Amino acid sequence: MNGGAHLSQEDLALYTMQSLRGEELEAVRVHLTACPECREELRLIEGDLAALAMSVDQQAVPDGARQRFMSRIGDDAGAASHGTQIAAPVPIQPKPAIKMTWVPWALAAALAIAAAGLGMKVNTLRQQLHKQTVLLARTTEENVHSQRVLNLLRAPSAQRVMLTAAKTKVEPTGQAIYLAERGELLFQGNHLKSLPEDKAYELWVIPANGSAPIPAGVFRPDKSGDASVVMPPLPPGVPAKAFGVTIERAEGSGIPTSPIILSGAPSSGE
Repeated sequence: MNGGAHLSQEDLALYTMQSLRGEELEAVRVHLTACPECREELRLIEGDLAALAMSVDQQAVPDGARQRFMSRIGDDAGAASHGTQIAAPVPIQPKPAIKMTWVPWALAAALAIAAAGLGMKVNTLRQQLHKQTVLLARTTEENVHSQRVLNLLRAPSAQRVMLTAAKTKVEPTGQAIYLAERGELLFQGNHLKSLPEDKAYELWVIPANGSAPIPAGVFRPDKSGDASVVMPPLPPGVPAKAFGVTIERAEGSGIPTSPIILSGAPSSGE
């Protein structure tokens, strides 16, 4: 033991490795209870030993501690061979085999830290994968929608109809592109008058078989009077006799409730 005011690094290293016995062990414990400086030094040595266990290049403990450690092993072996007992202020108990117990402890701590870090990384990667999956699904949906629009514009059999105003000096117009076999429709209106908040324009497909008009979308023009309806949900395989636009409630109507203000029919060749 160090006769000075504080414990030596050798004593603290042996204490950390659980290699002190008897009076030395009790003296170190008593001193640590009353000395915050030595407790802090003990904490630093424990940290160094833990870092030692996790490092690739092993580093030796202080030379003095190693010498005392090896001397104690020799003393214990000599006492056992001569049948002598080491005096102690407390009843002598069989000494456990001297092991560097800090090594597995430090390795276990290192593995726990590594596992925690790996878990956090896996969780982060899982969140990123979820975001990428959502983004991919949204992009795929948008691509499918865009491809349908492009196919409708290119389809030779799609009906192209110009809708004009009836009996008015203002010239609002509308154009419909309709592919009956797929139930796909594009509509573009221009120069439309603005409407009250509780009203909206509604587009209708008038079937060629004489059945009731099919609602094809509610819309309101912008400040320039322009509006559009893109791919409303329509049943496929319904040939159109004509198209019309009426003014309905803002939420739309199941049947036309007002006069048709824009109308048009496909030409006989379409």
